[in-house]
Amino acid sequence: MSIRVLLVDDQELIRAGLRGILRPRFGFDIVAELGDGTSVVSAVAEHAPDVVVMDIRMPGVSGVEATRRVRAAEGPPVLVLTTFEDDEVLAGALRAGAAGFLLKGVPAADLQRAVKTVAEGGSWLDPAVTGRVLSAYRDGAPSPEAGPALDVLTPREREVLALIGEGLTNAEIAARLVLGEGTVKSHVSRVFSKLGVRDRAGAVVLAFDHGLVKPSPGRDRWA
Repeated sequence: MSIRVLLVDDQELIRAGLRGILRPRFGFDIVAELGDGTSVVSAVAEHAPDVVVMDIRMPGVSGVEATRRVRAAEGPPVLVLTTFEDDEVLAGALRAGAAGFLLKGVPAADLQRAVKTVAEGGSWLDPAVTGRVLSAYRDGAPSPEAGPALDVLTPREREVLALIGEGLTNAEIAARLVLGEGTVKSHVSRVFSKLGVRDRAGAVVLAFDHGLVKPSPGRDRWA
């Protein structure tokens, strides 16, 4: 089954390039395109995409605000794209609920993997800027010392958190730990509840902060 994608970018040339990369032959179906974030929530309701691929800098409603609106409406996961290595803006996208971010200009295969991972419930942070962006994210969020320590988690829940930190989807975590996907989903929910995080991006930050996973620029995701 194809992954249904909603493209949001104010530049037609960029959207044309994304169309070429996210083609049906590669398992993607672009169900709609928008030139700004103004009507993204209504487009999500109309076209029911599996993932929104969102430019971060657009006139009018920015990618950060549009991401916030999509997530507030309980819409699909959002992958943010940008040509700018603007750490604070990318951190703002994570705070708004984005499942990840990617710099434009990456190889087509990386973009395809990122879209697929996010659509399936995982996270994707571009390794080129992950460390700096997470630092900016922390500056605008409560420090990990202010929240619960990881000792509130069971050993299995710590394993699950570490794998979330690696960007794995629930299905991939299930395969890694030889568990049912429903069991993994329950573990993820308990991790979120115990640590007071609302989404996978917040869990990824905690995994980094507690040393369960570290940025590695030489890897597709992180290590």
